[in-house]
Amino acid sequence: MATATATSRRLAAILAADVVGYSRLMGVDEEGTHERFKAHLVELIDPKIREHHGRIVKTTGDGVLAEFASVVDAVRCAGEIQRAMAGRDLDHAEERRLRFRIGVNLGDVIADGDDIYGDGVNIAARLEGLAAPGGICISGTVRDHIGDRLPYAFKDIGEQSVKNIARPVRVYALRPEGLAAQPVRESSVRWSRRSRLVSGTLAAAAFVIVCVAWWFWPAGTFFSRVGKPADQATASATPMHTGPTAASISQPLVAPRLSIVVLPFANLSKDPDQQYFADGITEDLTTDLSRIGGMFVISRDSAFTYKDEPVNAKQIGRELGVRYLLEGSVQRSGNQVRINAQLIAADTDAHLWAERFDRELSDLFALQNEITGRIAVALNAEIIGAESARPTEHPDAIDFIFRGLAAFLKPLTRDSFAEAIGYFERALALDPRSVAARAFGSLAGRVMEGMTDTRAADLERAEALARQALAASPRSPLGHSAKGQVLRAQNHYKDAIPEYEAVIAFNRNAVGAISALAECKLHAGPIEEVVPLQEQALRLSPRDPLISNMYGRIGIAYLLQSRTDEAIVWLEKAREANPARSFPYAGLASAYGLKGDIERASAELAEARRLNNDFFRSLTRIKARYSEVPEMRALFEATYLEGLRKAGVPEE
Repeated sequence: MATATATSRRLAAILAADVVGYSRLMGVDEEGTHERFKAHLVELIDPKIREHHGRIVKTTGDGVLAEFASVVDAVRCAGEIQRAMAGRDLDHAEERRLRFRIGVNLGDVIADGDDIYGDGVNIAARLEGLAAPGGICISGTVRDHIGDRLPYAFKDIGEQSVKNIARPVRVYALRPEGLAAQPVRESSVRWSRRSRLVSGTLAAAAFVIVCVAWWFWPAGTFFSRVGKPADQATASATPMHTGPTAASISQPLVAPRLSIVVLPFANLSKDPDQQYFADGITEDLTTDLSRIGGMFVISRDSAFTYKDEPVNAKQIGRELGVRYLLEGSVQRSGNQVRINAQLIAADTDAHLWAERFDRELSDLFALQNEITGRIAVALNAEIIGAESARPTEHPDAIDFIFRGLAAFLKPLTRDSFAEAIGYFERALALDPRSVAARAFGSLAGRVMEGMTDTRAADLERAEALARQALAASPRSPLGHSAKGQVLRAQNHYKDAIPEYEAVIAFNRNAVGAISALAECKLHAGPIEEVVPLQEQALRLSPRDPLISNMYGRIGIAYLLQSRTDEAIVWLEKAREANPARSFPYAGLASAYGLKGDIERASAELAEARRLNNDFFRSLTRIKARYSEVPEMRALFEATYLEGLRKAGVPEE
């Protein structure tokens, strides 16, 4: 007869900890992240828990659950772990450092063998999710029990409704700088010194002993295996001592470069019942920004702890470890709504960007999607521009990637392509495994724009980089985008469509992918989908640096549909938006040729040839670029190419 496992109940202090952004870090460097987590577990977390008379109940891929008989011991242990973690991983780039959130609860648990269950455990896990990176959250019960026994200034953040717990939980938060101000126990300093001597050995041992299989979904991150130059990393990792305190352990969180918190939007409406709309904007923006590759976004739960508080950008930046804050307000009156948003640099309190949206409330959810999408796209460009402009004495791979991306915020020219490609090549030289540097190589882009004299070599290089990017991160949106660019440059428009659709499935606001998909539809069909797709991209990014391309696609779509007058309007807008591109001139030459205005057609063609004579020297050469789909080739032949023929382009 089988014997049932004995269970019992007991009161216990439970500590739950997990790594902030673990999936993102695994996507950047799977083996390195796993090794470092296990090293922290062996060198710091497990010894600290045992030192304070606790035991590890279990570890997960990115976290720890521990049990203590004393709630004071549990909170003291949590504080010492977080202080010590602030001084670890300093030889890694900021965005690759491991940082923990910790929650502590006191409650009744069900003990089943070595495991524990129940609401007491669940609440600890929910508290951990509310903590800031490098911080601690405790329940009201814990706060009552520790009293004044510990020198920690926990802040009451009110009752919080947490998942799967029937009643709200009173929560108290301790942010990272509150921990950094406390002295470090000598035993912790001794362990930290010793751990630096044996960390390599212990990390290897930990990997062998407790390595587990791990499957993850890599986030669409810009970055892979990037770090500071060796001399810079060494300088930042060298501890400075003042008296008995190790300053390296009292440093605040260092903000990742692409890091932001969306603060709760204020409801300025007279009706407090409209708060749901302001909260919805906040939550949607948090979600949309988190879909931007490489963006570190503070969770909604942590952001909402600042609700109804005065905004002190520098303090919030330090507490949450972010470089940027987004704040805003919503004001609704009748059927009208006004939304204000502004981006603030946390380190300087400077306002980098602001926008106001006035809309009618005909469709609430459509409006919410439009506004949040536009803000997310604008912020992506603004933050890239701000990061590329930051002065740095020793630029690393990410610095060069930012500079390359910033070059694309300018109108496309041969010089801007050369500038961007130069930065991405320098990033690759520093970090040959960088997915971002491979994906953003941009060689396919200048081939498509006709702004290269080395088409064959550029395409070969672009294809190799895209293949390497996807091999390194098969589900990376950047890899799929790079492959789509190469396929478009090779005129394989139909094959490129699923690559861009994969990017859009990951990020619905991926303006570049939406625009590229519109061009694929222009060549592969159906033609009716081109204008709606391009209008969607224009709504998301009405000041896009590539707006000339967007206007031009709409113009050519109308030209193929024999709506010539409408085509001319859009093609003229494309020409004015970027006079350095040859294709708007060629489109206008075709349109005026179809209308019989040969003089104007010839003048536009002359400008197109001045900018890109090799491409427009014959119809045979132009035809090589256009669709493989027979019905679309026939459509181009009857409209676009016929107009160019009348404008004066010879057959051969």
